[in-house]
Amino acid sequence: MMRIAGQILKRIIKKLQALIAPDITTLEIDDFAARLIAEEDAIPAFKGYRGFPANICVSVNEEVVHGIPSEKKIKPGDIVSLDVGINYKGFFADSAVTVPVNRVEPRLKKLIRVTQQSLWKGIRQAQPGKHIGDISYSIQRHIEANGFSVVRQFVGHGIGYNLQEEPEVPNFGQLSEGAVLKTGMVLAIEPMVNMGSWEVEILDNGWTAITKDRLPSAHFEHTVAILENGPVVLT
Repeated sequence: MMRIAGQILKRIIKKLQALIAPDITTLEIDDFAARLIAEEDAIPAFKGYRGFPANICVSVNEEVVHGIPSEKKIKPGDIVSLDVGINYKGFFADSAVTVPVNRVEPRLKKLIRVTQQSLWKGIRQAQPGKHIGDISYSIQRHIEANGFSVVRQFVGHGIGYNLQEEPEVPNFGQLSEGAVLKTGMVLAIEPMVNMGSWEVEILDNGWTAITKDRLPSAHFEHTVAILENGPVVLT
């Protein structure tokens, strides 16, 4: 069931990525996401979660996570993070991607590339018998080696019958620390990476996290099952 939920979410995110272009509003993206989720016989996992008002999160440039869709128009040179969660027949999947809009500055391309690479480095550590810290350390090491910083206020998480379950999966940490990984666990691994300082602050809407120094941020996430012979990316 979680494989099915993951494949549905993968299809939805691919279609949303294709929609991102100059002059579209983040609210239009949210409306399209709502239609896609309904067509797949799923439910938006974020809407109403702890009071979140939208179907998905759309975070632009210095917005790190939890961007609330609005009439804000996307511009050439922006980077846009889509974070989408679904509930399919009682099973959850969660995924995020950061998309460049038209031509972006080389440093933004690098930020996106390094963030995505760090996710895959973390996923490779999701093996039975390893620790959460092995995932965390491999992500942090790659990000910091490339001159970027790891957001500390938000972390990945377990996922399954609920959107967020134990254990937490930080994107910073030490080898061989934290919970031992076991066959059958499913984790949402999600590096959030800032161009400048790791510090963030929350806007007055109570949700949207932005970088304290207003420099751009990128976000990638997959839902990953840990099986006997290693990780399987469900999304």
